[in-house]
Amino acid sequence: MADEEKTRPVIPKGEPYIKTDVINPTFMMQYDACTRCGECDKWCPVLDAKDGDRKYSPMDKISRFRTFMGQSYGLKAKIFGPKRLDEDDIQDFSDAFFHCSTCGVCASVCPAGINTVDMYEATRQQLVMRDNGPYGKTVMFPKLIGEYRNPYLKDQKQRLDWIPDDVEIAEEADVAYFAGCTAGFNQQVLGVATARVLNHLNVPFIYLGEEETCCSSAIIRTGQPHKGDVPFINAKHNVEALEARGVKKVMFACAGCYRVATIDWPKQLGRKPNFEVVHVADLLADLIQQGKIEWKKSFDNKIITYHDPCHLGRHCGVYETPRIVLDNLPGLKFVEMDRIKELQRCCGAGGGVKAGISDLALDIASERIRDAQAINADILSSCCPFCRRNIGDGRDNVYDQIGSTNYDLRDNPENKMQVEDMIVLVAELMGLSTKIKSQEEEDKKAGVKPEGPKHLIDL
Repeated sequence: MADEEKTRPVIPKGEPYIKTDVINPTFMMQYDACTRCGECDKWCPVLDAKDGDRKYSPMDKISRFRTFMGQSYGLKAKIFGPKRLDEDDIQDFSDAFFHCSTCGVCASVCPAGINTVDMYEATRQQLVMRDNGPYGKTVMFPKLIGEYRNPYLKDQKQRLDWIPDDVEIAEEADVAYFAGCTAGFNQQVLGVATARVLNHLNVPFIYLGEEETCCSSAIIRTGQPHKGDVPFINAKHNVEALEARGVKKVMFACAGCYRVATIDWPKQLGRKPNFEVVHVADLLADLIQQGKIEWKKSFDNKIITYHDPCHLGRHCGVYETPRIVLDNLPGLKFVEMDRIKELQRCCGAGGGVKAGISDLALDIASERIRDAQAINADILSSCCPFCRRNIGDGRDNVYDQIGSTNYDLRDNPENKMQVEDMIVLVAELMGLSTKIKSQEEEDKKAGVKPEGPKHLIDL
């Protein structure tokens, strides 16, 4: 975006250079509420990764935008007319503004209580509406998701391809499993593990399959919800399809989809869906506390730690249940990193950063790996496919394993740290296969007998 030639907007004389169509009065007051204490700068993972470059400071971004607003709507602007703003300055600000994962740690530490996540998303949308964003490849999200109903250019019929023959999906049930695009297409081990765990725990569930469409989180996070109204269209479709099946609970294993269902769907539809939104960690923690889960495998005295996904933790307040699960996995000692929960360091993938600014995403993920190294973790786990992927890339970067196509490398004796999603670990320790359908078919053709992961021992 930054290196493309852009058509400069024509601003009629006497009109502000930046509109406030989607920046509501509350957000304007929050911009004005910043006291410039600098607390947000101390915790920002982007500023840290950028070695303190003030261009990427959350405090300075707020200050710059507040200046733009003052020049457009302040007292002098009312008397003498809006000041002409330099388009290069606006574009430079926009580029810096999109260098943000919208993780929300700045909101957690803000003494003034500024809701930076919602405020930033609205500001991003306003910038996109004047053609100053989004950044990089994320500009394709609305077209891809609008046309294909997923960001991976897959046919909707392929949403059923990940389902192994042994997985049972009910015709009718109180529970639905919303797999999401990434588990359905790109990291199918997450869908397979979740489905097999639910089957093993005798939790009947339906799956929308071809009817399921992208939650559209990436479009919302990058300030593009107005482009074709794709998030609203998909929200309406998914909610009505789930309600038509009469489900009481919808189960999520993806933090991004869970965040959208919890926060964004009600916003877009103007009502809460007629079902409960549940993360699979909540179900597992409850069953563990009731003593209803039997483990078949064990790790051999390893240290495990947990990375809070921003969308699950800071955005939705789910902190404890994943920890209950990981703390009860056999053969593992649960140890916390220094930065956790509200103060956790983002993995770096969110807010369009992974797709649009991959080097920044890698730098932030590498720092998270160093957080885990500081406590000598053998396993770093999370509950988000994007954290799994990006932290895995960070691990490869830190341990000089660039080029790996295996996100966790758990059977590689030279690997120094395993990065794996909680649901995969749970499935393996239950003695369930986590091989995806295509792997099982290849093994069958080759005459390979099924066996568990080499890093586990029998109980």
